[in-house]
Amino acid sequence: MYSVIPSLQKWFWFKLLCTLYQVGRDPRFESLCGKLDVEGFKKRYDFIHKNELPAEKEALKKKMKEENDPEVINELKDRMAQIGRELKSAVTKHTDKEIIAEHKKKEREAAKKGKRPYYLKKSDIRKQKLIQKYEELKGTGKLESFLDKKRRKNAAKDHRYMPYRRPAEQ
Repeated sequence: MYSVIPSLQKWFWFKLLCTLYQVGRDPRFESLCGKLDVEGFKKRYDFIHKNELPAEKEALKKKMKEENDPEVINELKDRMAQIGRELKSAVTKHTDKEIIAEHKKKEREAAKKGKRPYYLKKSDIRKQKLIQKYEELKGTGKLESFLDKKRRKNAAKDHRYMPYRRPAEQ
């Protein structure tokens, strides 16, 4: 028996071990491939939220009208709901970013004049979004119906927590 392994056998074991311990890398998440440019990414793939998802939603609606199988219809409804949630979240994220960008712009101007910066809290962002929503509703003329719905909702909530009768005095 020889103590020296033939070179072909060495090569075979080397290749086998290399393939077993090889680490796959995804360039999207690897720091070696550079940093993620979030704004650039959003600009490049903005067409998905503007064109692709609404078009897919319309296609799913048409397909749902043609379909008879209830399981397939449920799957299509789930996908449509998922697309709707994604589009709605994209809009809310966009408004948040818009509010923050506007505030930063004002703060930069104030900093140039020598004032100390004020950093927005989440509650301030929420207030700004509410103000924006009211202005938008006022512009379209739907403010009254919105407020009426809100009043009815709050009244139902209050009614739910009201006791049925007064406790008997003893």
